[in-house]
Amino acid sequence: MIQKIDITDPEHAKAVLDVQILSYNIEADIIGYQDIPPLKDTVEALQQCGEIFFGYYCGEKLCGVISFKLEKNILDIHRLIVHPQYFRKGIAGDLLSFIEIYMENIDAICVSTASKNVPAVQFYIKSGFSRLEEIRVNEQLSLTSFKKKLQ
Repeated sequence: MIQKIDITDPEHAKAVLDVQILSYNIEADIIGYQDIPPLKDTVEALQQCGEIFFGYYCGEKLCGVISFKLEKNILDIHRLIVHPQYFRKGIAGDLLSFIEIYMENIDAICVSTASKNVPAVQFYIKSGFSRLEEIRVNEQLSLTSFKKKLQ
């Protein structure tokens, strides 16, 4: 079940952070770089980030999260995370499909991921996103940005 998360609630923010840390630790291992910003987040940072959050629940357990900001008619995904126990079960795809349907009057969706995160890069391409550019953050980290036009 997918439902909106009140990220200002400390309990909800802690649940999101727990999934985020587990998920981004896997990404850090994949890309060979442990200093990624999502691993430094705190409950307070999540509560104040200004993003809209939706969670994918398996019963009572939070298994996946998508968060985004809206600017004009562009939806900018900031997090799409899945608890590692639930990898490859379609949760990320379900969350992405949900926001495409749920959010009205959206012209496009943008997202960035670590360029070396091959599973994420493949997921976005498979989901209809086009590669826009690669941005070198530092010697160890590059990000690839993607865009999917909806209208």
